[in-house]
Amino acid sequence: MYHIKTLNKISPVGLNRLDRERYLVSENETNEDAILVRSAKLLDYEFPRNLTAIARAGAGVNNIPVDRCSETGIAVFSTPGANANAVKEMVICAMLLSSRDVEGSSAWLHSQCDAGVDVTTIVEKGKSAFAGPEIYKKTIGIIGLGAIGALVANICLSLGMDVYGYDPYLSVDSALRLDRHIHVVKDVTELYRRADYVTVHIHFTDKTRNTIDAKAIAEMKRGVRVINMARGEIVNDDAILAALETGKVAWYVTDFPNNRLLQNHRVIAFPHLGASTPESEQNCAVMAVEELQEYLENGNIRNSVNLPDVSQERSGVMRMCVIHKNIPAMLANITGLLSKDCVNVENMSNKSKGDYAYTIVDLGTKLDRSVAEQIKAIPGVIRVRVFD
Repeated sequence: MYHIKTLNKISPVGLNRLDRERYLVSENETNEDAILVRSAKLLDYEFPRNLTAIARAGAGVNNIPVDRCSETGIAVFSTPGANANAVKEMVICAMLLSSRDVEGSSAWLHSQCDAGVDVTTIVEKGKSAFAGPEIYKKTIGIIGLGAIGALVANICLSLGMDVYGYDPYLSVDSALRLDRHIHVVKDVTELYRRADYVTVHIHFTDKTRNTIDAKAIAEMKRGVRVINMARGEIVNDDAILAALETGKVAWYVTDFPNNRLLQNHRVIAFPHLGASTPESEQNCAVMAVEELQEYLENGNIRNSVNLPDVSQERSGVMRMCVIHKNIPAMLANITGLLSKDCVNVENMSNKSKGDYAYTIVDLGTKLDRSVAEQIKAIPGVIRVRVFD
């Protein structure tokens, strides 16, 4: 029986996929085997001994201590792409709001009504204060062409925009999702020089902190509109506010508000609405649950942020999965112990990701538990799991 602890409200569409004869699922589970979480902070969470995996129903994992998880052999999963359509729609909304000042015009009408003015007598005269450009035939620059960025690129192309994208880590799968008319540039400054709108869709890390800073803004067109639906720290507040004051940036739209930003009337802010749709929450929950199931029951990994994707069909009579450091001779040490105990290897898969690696071994004969303990004692081995 697996114990799954939920630390946020997880869509029942996902939770209902867990067989209750095999899974106990609640927010009150203790010594849990896995955690399902959305935004709850786990940075200081005390990991129970049995904890094997954490699945984040969303793309970002800034609320999870990934390094500490890696050191203790806990797989961390995310759900890339599950909320991509919801965020894509918010980007389109952000472009329109920053172009036509819809928010300002609506607020003006309400203020006039509250003052007792017959608004039908003033709309024609007052509307010129809120006029703005169409997005048709304008240029958008997209930084990050993953699941969300690719959708944004393709929809903007269909809206008649000229689309430029930049992604130094563009995968083959992501590239195949892009329409051939999208300009993928190798130098982000080319994107900055051309774009009327700049939108960022990258993960937040120490390397991506302040991606949009004073230097980047200096390369952009005057009057550019900047959209940030990724993470607040990717755009430098000092730089964006200074650029709004000079008119270098016409509008800044962000899903990550703070009091300082909200004091500027050229900032349009949302309370982290990007993925806040029932469809997105359901998609994220289903993906997170499926990732946990496959890992807990079969040891297969898909969409882990700290371990490589490794998956193979079950064969043999027993499976062993090993999380270990990515160091020389590890596979030789593992197979050496198995052969010493006359255990035949039916199939084996191994991949690495940074400092860590993961090995799946399907065995032709039953493995004595003492051998598993010997493998766990190999220097560099972090966790061993055995499946009958």
